[in-house]
Parts: sequence; structure tokens; C-alpha cells
Amino acid sequence: MELELLLFGVTKEIMGSSPYQIKIEGSTVGDLRSSLLAKYERLKGLNSLMIAVNNEYAKDEVIIKGSDEIAIIPPVSGG
Repeated sequence: MELELLLFGVTKEIMGSSPYQIKIEGSTVGDLRSSLLAKYERLKGLNSLMIAVNNEYAKDEVIIKGSDEIAIIPPVSGG
């Protein structure tokens, strides 16, 4: 499946420009997460990596479609 991802923060530095195009095997958020971690070793070093589908944080079992808006959100710090 072909997906377009919106990247934020350090994920944009690691993966490149946003929006980002990727082809994955499978159709769930977990499949996407696995593909990203396999392709970009530096993502494994983040203490959390959230994936939002259509403006809502999504668990790994959520099914995604090519037309969904998908955002890759790194850990947020601040104070």
C-alpha cells in the first residue's frame, strides 16, 4: 500500500521531507510502524513514536487506507 505521511520534529530530520511517501506491506498502523523502524534505525532510539490517523492517535491494530491522513509524531518535550 502507498501512503503519504506527515512528519514532525526529529522524524522529519531522520526521514527527510514532509509529506513523505512510503510503500508498506500490510494495512495496519503496526505494519506501518514496523516498516518505519526497519527502514530507519534512528527511530528506534526515540522513547516514544506516536502515529495519528485522521487527526486521532491510533493503536497498532487500527486499519489504515491510502486516503487516510497519517502523521508521525516524535516525543514531545517542554516545560
